[in-house]
Amino acid sequence: MDSGNRLGDIEITDPKAMRALAHPVRLAILERLQRYGPATASQLSPHVGATPSVASWHLRHLAGFGLVRDALEGGTDRRARRWEAVARGFRFDVPEDEDGTSAARALSWEMFARAAELPERWATEIEPGLEPAWRRLSGLANTRVVVTAEELAVIEDAIEAVIAPYVMREERPEDSRGVRLLRYMLPEAAEGSDA
Repeated sequence: MDSGNRLGDIEITDPKAMRALAHPVRLAILERLQRYGPATASQLSPHVGATPSVASWHLRHLAGFGLVRDALEGGTDRRARRWEAVARGFRFDVPEDEDGTSAARALSWEMFARAAELPERWATEIEPGLEPAWRRLSGLANTRVVVTAEELAVIEDAIEAVIAPYVMREERPEDSRGVRLLRYMLPEAAEGSDA
């Protein structure tokens, strides 16, 4: 079931773009621009583990694949060039050819590596300071379901339908805050296999 791209994500189909984004600095740059908005290479530098000149090079590389762009059209001062993400998020399908599968796997692995540190950092740095109402609503679930591929697609579509209005809204309510929703769809090995 495909109801379109409700979340306004850029859809990456080119294996070369997937490989480009699979670099840790480039993925960090894109995530930072998506979360905090436009920034210069110098502003991004301390947050992405690169010097301003290296960050600038990676920004130009991302721009070549249409993932970032100049934030201000017609700006003339290249030293103060501000960049922005072209979309709030991104998504990609695993192509069926060998090169595409390899590229999608590399990007997935980098994304898993970046996401792996989030729960521990949240539990040690953020959770202890949360108000009780936020603390009660936070946490995780580890639910196993037995479904067909088509049913899993329906589940993913339903999740996107629920969160889309919150992702796409322009104005934030006064008492709101950012919440990271990590969604893993991890099909298990087929029954009878050794995996």
